[in-house]
Amino acid sequence: MPDDFHDIRFPLDVALAASGGPEWRTDVVTLGSGHEHRNARWAHSLRRYDAGYGVKSLDALAAVLTFFEERRGRLFGFRWHDRLDGKSCAPSLTPQPTDQVIGQGDGARLAFPLVKTYGAVHDPYVRRITKPVAGSVRVAIDGVEPSAGTFTCDAATGVVTFATPPAAGQVVTAGYVFDVPVRFDIDRLEVDLAAFTAGSIPKIPLVELSG
Repeated sequence: MPDDFHDIRFPLDVALAASGGPEWRTDVVTLGSGHEHRNARWAHSLRRYDAGYGVKSLDALAAVLTFFEERRGRLFGFRWHDRLDGKSCAPSLTPQPTDQVIGQGDGARLAFPLVKTYGAVHDPYVRRITKPVAGSVRVAIDGVEPSAGTFTCDAATGVVTFATPPAAGQVVTAGYVFDVPVRFDIDRLEVDLAAFTAGSIPKIPLVELSG
């Protein structure tokens, strides 16, 4: 991803008023008996957004145009902040080091990728978090936050690395703010300025980068 990804966030004032969310791909087959058989085609959800809903002025539209040009349309990925789902905790709360379980120590393991778990009872979904906001990551080992300098977190990969491995059986947790790696889903940005002035919303689709 580093060769085709720019580590820059889409204009936040536009992103905070945009629309979008996760998408799954499911095959549904209706049997002769009338019962359904459902099969998940994707192992992970994919997020799609429309930044057009956040463009409220010509200046904001010009900022998006500049951002689009520098990304060369669909060529380069970038960071997108999802106000609904951009923290290890609820949107209104401040991330705490015990928010999400990211692994268990074995006395030798140093690296723990950040994850976020959705649900807790029926079939929890675990999502890899690869674009944490630099400086936002806090960790805890068995509920105790270690002193500064005992770990690092790579903001480009979301991997937490400890200087000393957590002991066997110790639960490693983390709290953080994160962005979603996305790209434009168009190579042509077309805006009717007359319609925009009249209140029409331009379409600026984005899609999450997978892998």
